[in-house]
Amino acid sequence: MPGPMEAALRLDGVQQSYTQGDGQLDILRGADFVVMPGQSVALVAPSGTGKSTLLHISGLLEHQDAGEVYIGGVATAGLPDQARTRIRRTDIGFVYQFHHLLPEFSALENVMLPQMIRGLGKKEAARRAEELLGYLGLGKRLKHRPAELSGGEQQRVAIARAVANAPRLLLADEPTGNLDPHTADHVFHALSQLVEATGLAAIIATHNLALADRMHRRVTLDEGLVVELG
Repeated sequence: MPGPMEAALRLDGVQQSYTQGDGQLDILRGADFVVMPGQSVALVAPSGTGKSTLLHISGLLEHQDAGEVYIGGVATAGLPDQARTRIRRTDIGFVYQFHHLLPEFSALENVMLPQMIRGLGKKEAARRAEELLGYLGLGKRLKHRPAELSGGEQQRVAIARAVANAPRLLLADEPTGNLDPHTADHVFHALSQLVEATGLAAIIATHNLALADRMHRRVTLDEGLVVELG
């Protein structure tokens, strides 16, 4: 019989502090957090409570002081940098408030690049990039460079790029923060469709409570712990 489904992400007792002047600022104080495949989780918390720290540690961009981060069941705290980089490249996708697309490349090329860096051939990378962009409603914008796209279109290209290598986990930090409400809704809908269609696990930090309410779960940070919201 098949075993239980493996969590895409599991944090176990994660702690993180920073030096601030002569003192210490405790951001995470033994945080526990589990996200399963196919779940979208809204991370809703005031600025300065550690949302970005939580995302950076979950995405292996930052080492925690204590505790363990499991990606697909693999413990990562003791891994060398090269192994952590490999997991980031294959298992984790990132979307930021600013799209960070390469301006000299077309939408299609921006989505092809991470696949080719991973070793996929140009033809197959182009096929998958075209498929993803078409799924996100950008089938007629493949050859357009970022400056020729609207803000919402640019962010959808960024989402396609983030999932181009079929990661198990997507981390999005205020992905609709710079968009008007109508465009933000469109981008969020595209992101939700991808989660449902692919079984991707997604953590989305947002101040938009209307969008957060449409996700599977909502969590916040309270005194350095991840707390479920009703």
